[in-house]
Amino acid sequence: MAFMEKPPAGKVLLDDTVPLTAAIEASQSLQSHTEYIIRVQRGISVENSWQIVRRYSDFDLLNNSLQIVGLSLPLPPKKLIGNMDREFIAERQKGLQNYLNVITTNHILSNCELVKKFLDPNNYSASYTEIALQQVSMFFRSEPKWEVVEPLKDIGWRIRKKYFLMKIKNQPKERLVLSWADLGPDKYLSDKDFQCLIKLLPSCLHPYIYRVTFATANESSALLIRMFNEKGTLKDLIYKAKPKDPFLRKYCNPKKIQGLELQQIKTYGRQILEVLKFLHDKGFPYGHLHASNVMLEGDTCRLLDLENSLLGLPSFYRSYFSQFRKINTLESVDVHCFGHLLYEMTYGRPPDSVPVDSFPPAPSMAVVAVLESTLSCEACKNGMPTVSRLLQMPLFSDVLLTTSEKPQFKIPTKLKEALRIAKECIEKRLIEEQKQIHQHRRLTRAQSHHGSEEERKKRKILARKKSKRSAVENSEEHSAKYSNSNNSGSGASSPLTSPSSPTPPSTAGMSALPPPPPPAPLPPAAPLPPASTEVPTQLPPQAVNGVSRGALLSSIQNFQKGTLRKAETCDHSAPKIG
Repeated sequence: MAFMEKPPAGKVLLDDTVPLTAAIEASQSLQSHTEYIIRVQRGISVENSWQIVRRYSDFDLLNNSLQIVGLSLPLPPKKLIGNMDREFIAERQKGLQNYLNVITTNHILSNCELVKKFLDPNNYSASYTEIALQQVSMFFRSEPKWEVVEPLKDIGWRIRKKYFLMKIKNQPKERLVLSWADLGPDKYLSDKDFQCLIKLLPSCLHPYIYRVTFATANESSALLIRMFNEKGTLKDLIYKAKPKDPFLRKYCNPKKIQGLELQQIKTYGRQILEVLKFLHDKGFPYGHLHASNVMLEGDTCRLLDLENSLLGLPSFYRSYFSQFRKINTLESVDVHCFGHLLYEMTYGRPPDSVPVDSFPPAPSMAVVAVLESTLSCEACKNGMPTVSRLLQMPLFSDVLLTTSEKPQFKIPTKLKEALRIAKECIEKRLIEEQKQIHQHRRLTRAQSHHGSEEERKKRKILARKKSKRSAVENSEEHSAKYSNSNNSGSGASSPLTSPSSPTPPSTAGMSALPPPPPPAPLPPAAPLPPASTEVPTQLPPQAVNGVSRGALLSSIQNFQKGTLRKAETCDHSAPKIG
């Protein structure tokens, strides 16, 4: 692909800083080996997940590649005999899961190309070194004065950014570094504005910005050339590393951990804050501060990679500050990243986790005060101070800077407006990502609390109490109905024995009431009056109305036909014959 060709349509711009997590879901034994089915997920969305199948030999190959750069990781050992036993496979699966947890939670390892290709081969199958070489070769056709000395393999942490050692043909002893980078997910500038701003970078002059010798860009990538510095970066100084060594070897497993002297911390910190303030005042978005992006020349720090924000590349510390909703502008991102850098300068290593609950002893309490304002729980929750506020703190306020170089960086008004809009778009994507992470964290916390053993016990106790309360209420209601039924029955039978009793309700009223409970006992039958011809006519109407069934039934059962008076009839139906 020619250097000035457009990128292929539908190109996916992945954010390589989004963490990958991996969980072994199952294992299956074949004839001579075992395969492990792994679920890999990008970020917090379960929908953004996929399955991969890996053998132990695949893990071993990855581990050997990482050991070459000096890393020792907890991979379960090999076993030649009995490696198909069910118990052994289950134990090995636990060991491999632990291995995956280690490489996906380590900040540097999780971003390296070896791990990305192992977990996500579909998105990381391309060879970016070859792509970069093709782009650089096309560039040299139009600029024949440059020549590649050697590729600087893996000296940076970015997968889609490659470096080459260069020289000028008529100055063979002078060494330069060419960096080539692909576009990132935060590239919001138009192609025209993007290329104009990239070509504007060599005109940026500042005592604490590392100068760009040459810069050009097309619609899909950018290429910049700077002078090669044998001393290396601030991170190389902290870790006592050689600039040309691979990133993993230099920084992932340092042999000696030692911070800088207090005066170095004060001077370097003040210089970095001054250049951040300069960029903020110019409206130029940065957001990529870390120790590898600070070049050292004597006792002077110079900022690198101003092009990253124009390319839309994600920040090295994005997985940290995306957790905190108050760090939602590029200015606050720069301040938070400065906290990481200050911690590394002070203690010789990055913090184990962020936010930091307590800080180890430091050369000065003034250092701890700045760290607390940028990395503590309170700072991450409430927001970052401004760069101007940090410059006024005791650690930096008394530092005298001696420089005669006058800053120069003229940005046309039209490009300033384009930068402002691009900055807002970058911040908008960050805010949306922070919102999703916050909602996911709340949901996870609620589910975890709901499923905890203590919470299950509480729910069981509440359920038992509710059940008992319901049983008591049902029993009381049943007793009340039973009592009402008995009262109704005794009121209906009383007229048989007491004529002065009140008249019970009519049949129509009784039909609307619920029937009495089945086990209700019948009241004793009232004694029958003396046998006479008047008995049938003397029965009270209440008995006929059916209010007291027992009394009526008793009357019917004791009825005697013989007590009836014999009737005399005169039959006049016979015909008269006159």
